[in-house]
Amino acid sequence: MMISDQQLLEVIKNTPLISIDIIVKNEDGRILLGLRKNEPAKGTWFVPGGRVRKDEGLDPAFSRIVGDEIGLKYTRDMARFIGVFENRYNKNFLSVPDVETYYIVLAYQIRLNGDRTGFPAEQHEKFRWFTKDEAGKEELVHEYVRPYFEF
Repeated sequence: MMISDQQLLEVIKNTPLISIDIIVKNEDGRILLGLRKNEPAKGTWFVPGGRVRKDEGLDPAFSRIVGDEIGLKYTRDMARFIGVFENRYNKNFLSVPDVETYYIVLAYQIRLNGDRTGFPAEQHEKFRWFTKDEAGKEELVHEYVRPYFEF
């Protein structure tokens, strides 16, 4: 069952969202970041990811998010669990004033061979592979992404 934008906004006002971040590393240790099209992190470089839906288990959510965000077929048992993070934004996906978004993030790392390109463009304007040094110099890399370069 899909909920309306207004119903989701009510959820955001009152509860944390659970999301999965996908840290895609290539064989050189670079991390794939996408330039976000949507709030709450619009206009910043961020890892692919998405929220877990009501009544959706973590395994199906992981596979759906990897498929939707980077167009690949992965299962959660193929990934390395990195940890739990908290992300707070003073914005929301509808840009409604005074409604903050709070995520509990489950971060997973997957490895790809090579510098694959041609990722889906629904959530991100473009994608780029970043080294830790490049990410450190790029001011549009979101602060919540920076810790992922330590793993």
